[in-house]
Amino acid sequence: MTIRNPWYTFLLTAVLAITSLSGLAGYAHAQRETTDDESLISDPRVQHRSYVFAPTGETLPYAVFVPSSYRAGTPAPLLVSLHGLGRTYDWLMGYQGFLDYAEEYGFVVVTPLGYIRRGWYGSRPTDIAQHAAYSEQDVMNVIELMQEEFSIDSQRLFLWGHSMGGAGTYHLAANNPGMFAALAVAAPAPRADLSPTILQAVRDTPILVIQGTADELVPVELTRRWVAEIRNMGMQHVYIELDGADHTDFIASNRDNMRKVMNFFDIVSKP
Repeated sequence: MTIRNPWYTFLLTAVLAITSLSGLAGYAHAQRETTDDESLISDPRVQHRSYVFAPTGETLPYAVFVPSSYRAGTPAPLLVSLHGLGRTYDWLMGYQGFLDYAEEYGFVVVTPLGYIRRGWYGSRPTDIAQHAAYSEQDVMNVIELMQEEFSIDSQRLFLWGHSMGGAGTYHLAANNPGMFAALAVAAPAPRADLSPTILQAVRDTPILVIQGTADELVPVELTRRWVAEIRNMGMQHVYIELDGADHTDFIASNRDNMRKVMNFFDIVSKP
């Protein structure tokens, strides 16, 4: 006959519960795939960095470009750049002309991962609910890291994104009014049920919207609806609609259109 001490029973139950919770936490983290941390761009101008993400203890990557004109102690503009759905964290660094123009205009550029490649930067729900919040937090952490390491002009902090990154741009800007001096979105993909009025919080922030009419992933009508509301709110904006342009190549493989984006940020960055 075995007599079990009640305190022992309590301890055993508690240990089993903790072990179970730890297992669940590990399972949630395991939902990040090894491909989430993959890089694609081998351009020697791109620095591949990483840091420890405090909520999970995981090491997350990000990529940085520093123009040759940068000098420590002299405030420089920072362009935070958000990739599209499923793309690598450094994907935008490979857009034709992007780094050439960043060099020409003197922009420091950073491309966060957003925790996973399909995190949506918090702009819509993810398969694992916590990943949406982590995706948003990762971007904010990387911005802080950049401000700690480099002499960044807080008045020239800019945000832009392509597709999912465009949705993230809308979301992060609306959640942090006054943080970004200007915004740009290319073929932005916000939730279909989301109201453009979320941008009321940043109605004084200039924005560039660029969209193709032959986009099969983001209907031009959706972008037109957002632009109409942007206009109604009195936001300073530039809308470029490209007849026959697709969803990806019109910006990723077109130097002229990439220059339009960089020209916009260069103009609004002037005193």
